Amino acid sequence: MATDTATDVFEEHRPVLMGVAYRMLGRVADAEDVVQEAWLRWSSGDRADVREPRAYLVRITTRLALDRLRQVQARRETYVGPWLPEPLVTDFGPTVADTEEQAVLADSVSLAVLVVLESLSPLERAVFVLREAFGFPFAEIAATLDRSESAVRQLAARARKHVDERRPRYEVDPAERRDLTERFLAAAADGDLEGLMSLLAPDVELVGDSGGKAQAPLRVIESADKVGRFLAAVGREGITELEIRLLELNGAPAALALSGGKPDTVFQVEVADGRIQRIYAVRNPDKLLSLASY
Repeated sequence: MATDTATDVFEEHRPVLMGVAYRMLGRVADAEDVVQEAWLRWSSGDRADVREPRAYLVRITTRLALDRLRQVQARRETYVGPWLPEPLVTDFGPTVADTEEQAVLADSVSLAVLVVLESLSPLERAVFVLREAFGFPFAEIAATLDRSESAVRQLAARARKHVDERRPRYEVDPAERRDLTERFLAAAADGDLEGLMSLLAPDVELVGDSGGKAQAPLRVIESADKVGRFLAAVGREGITELEIRLLELNGAPAALALSGGKPDTVFQVEVADGRIQRIYAVRNPDKLLSLASY
């Protein structure tokens, strides 16, 4: 296989490889490192016997991601405050024509699901990602992980049960979610407690991720009263040279707050029955670097 052809083949499958790596690791930088290592192995290795490049590349990427995941899990045990995935800009429209497939991909990359995936074992997470997000056959996953097909099926069943038990089940029209996001941002920016209270569910949760590198709650804040008062107080303090940009992050509407032109916070809300059920606020500057150009 010629070098230019090898490059073309790899670039054709790069979106899938990046998708697998990000869902495995929850960080863009880690996923990019894994995909780059996969490229180095692909470009320098013997490809003469490779009959199915996609399966081969996914196998390399998954194994590399498993190794990286085991390394980063130890670091996350000492993470300061709640841990959230690094926000990822998503736009499945141009690359995924089927709307049902778009929905599956968006769901599998949502912040809520990625948080739940953190509680799986590395092998369970790999099986869940390959099977649920990308639909790989059990036999192919078994070959990727060097496990029997029956063992992979058991891992898949455990992972699916675990995710189903812990993931929130909110189904809402994207337009409604975007509308509530915009109203939430306006009320929060104005320090409007009454406006916030009209949007928040009674048992709403606020999950903030700073990694100890920015101001954010070190524990999840629960209840409309506590969340509303906290956000109203923050809004009254204000953010220097505040600018808000609406983006699609992790398959859903989100807001990027910039301070002086630099990413400051990502907000995303989960909605059910016309009220905000959960608010994610990512403030760790390391997790906002990839959004600087948006």
